[in-house]
Amino acid sequence: MARPRILIVGAGFAGYQTARTLSRVMRHKAEVTLLNPTDYFLYLPLLPQVAAGILEPRRVTVSLSGTLPHVRLVLGEADAIDLDGRTVHYTGPEGDAGTLAYDRLVLAAGSVNKLLPIPGVAEHAHGFRGLPEALYLRDHVTRQVELAAAADDPKTCAARCTFVVVGAGYTGTEVAAQGQLFTDAQVRKHPLRRGMRPRWLLLDIAKRVLPELDEHLSRTADTVLRERGVDVRMGTSVKEATHEGVLLTDGEFVPTRSLVWCVGVRPDPLAESMGLPMERGRLLVDPHLQVPGRPELFAAGDAAAVPDLEKPGQYTPMTAQHAWRQGKVAGRNVAASLGHGERRAYSHRDLGFVVDLGGVKAAANPLGVPLSGPVAGAVTRGYHLAAMPGNRVRVAADWLLDAVLPRQAVQLGLVRSWSVPLDTASPELARVAGRPEGRQETEARSGPGAATAADTAGRTGTTEQPEAAGNQPGDEPAKNQPGGEAAKSQPGGEAAKSQPGGEAAKSQPGGEPAKNQPGGEAAKNQPGGEAAKKQPGRSAGGDSGGKARDGEGAQTPGPDRRSDISAEGDV
Repeated sequence: MARPRILIVGAGFAGYQTARTLSRVMRHKAEVTLLNPTDYFLYLPLLPQVAAGILEPRRVTVSLSGTLPHVRLVLGEADAIDLDGRTVHYTGPEGDAGTLAYDRLVLAAGSVNKLLPIPGVAEHAHGFRGLPEALYLRDHVTRQVELAAAADDPKTCAARCTFVVVGAGYTGTEVAAQGQLFTDAQVRKHPLRRGMRPRWLLLDIAKRVLPELDEHLSRTADTVLRERGVDVRMGTSVKEATHEGVLLTDGEFVPTRSLVWCVGVRPDPLAESMGLPMERGRLLVDPHLQVPGRPELFAAGDAAAVPDLEKPGQYTPMTAQHAWRQGKVAGRNVAASLGHGERRAYSHRDLGFVVDLGGVKAAANPLGVPLSGPVAGAVTRGYHLAAMPGNRVRVAADWLLDAVLPRQAVQLGLVRSWSVPLDTASPELARVAGRPEGRQETEARSGPGAATAADTAGRTGTTEQPEAAGNQPGDEPAKNQPGGEAAKSQPGGEAAKSQPGGEAAKSQPGGEPAKNQPGGEAAKNQPGGEAAKKQPGRSAGGDSGGKARDGEGAQTPGPDRRSDISAEGDV
């Protein structure tokens, strides 16, 4: 007799935990398949430490095949789901199409960047949801400090050393806190003009930092940030972004080359494409994580609107702690639907939060006990080590080395601006030249003005909804979605400018800022200083109308791949 086929779409917090649970419960009793764009689970709460040069990138990734025995891994991005035919169509990493059949389907596709109607943000900003974005931000920040140190013009120096982070939720707060330490360490090696130091601005239209958390954690984080030199501005956001800087809602223009948009997420459009009842883009499920009328279909994490049994009439927020625990319940309930075990309803209450502020500083309230300073720092790091499903020794070793050795501030140049555009739902994948397109970006309603009325209704700050990240003790860490708010801009704040068909990049490594004016002039300062010629098959005037920023590569030399797959925003 053929074994039942269980298919899990997405390997974020919800998908990974579902697969891990089923690998134990259904060993040799079912064929468990996991469909994911990458071969690793990303521990998002530690991503800011990758951007700050504390942790090496592989430390925050956990091998799927190495930690999920009895689970078949299929690399690819889901494009469409045929509910009646019980099949999922996907595109592989090399453009090959495939189809997977299932008897039970768990949708854990997570969430994607939410783009708001703010002029220039999609062109001049980067988000912070995937490993490529973190690597890009680290290179970009390093480059700006080095260029500033060599600049003769004081205004240029000041602009390059100004970094704007929008969204004072988990990720935005941690990026600003870690970033200030990182750049201060760099200028000790590359001194700036007399009286100048790197300037980090943290903006949010909310009334306080970390508005989702209690006031004690908010005050602690605010105090640490201000003491460190971060310019914290509440009640302020970005009105318009340009290549030269950002115009704030209070009327001030801030010259900068770096805009990091940490403003939240929305559910992956894949869920909405199924044509089933939705709740603000999330697939409606019952307390058992099952879709009503579809006994073969389950959903968990950011893609699912799960009734909150602790708060009748509401749905569980999009946080990692819920995604992780929902994954465990989903795995057990899928097994129960096949006659193995008893199903149960999902119910969970927050047990506290931890926010890493860099160095020995942190803010935490495990089990409701407020902590700050080195004690909170020790609790926060201890929690992360306990929560990570792998790499604990390597992470601890990197922390030890960072405490006794100076950080290496070098540009690897592996990720260019056009590789990590803001307008993408696949931050876990850097764009690659020649990669075929899958689902169109327009399906994600992304781009300037892409947010719908439902997306922005009832907003009281840039932290419009609980961020899909929230390092929470007693639970799995939340993903640290940038500011918990609609995460739009990608690291480095620069727009994914050199989009396919886009203009040549401005400043190539090894050269000064390229000229590429709109209209498509070739970038002049290519590595080695030679003038770059237009890329084959590329038009000088880019579709996005944007120019690549300092140190970014020339135009994307080929079509993009589908940009609407989530990085499992379940955290």
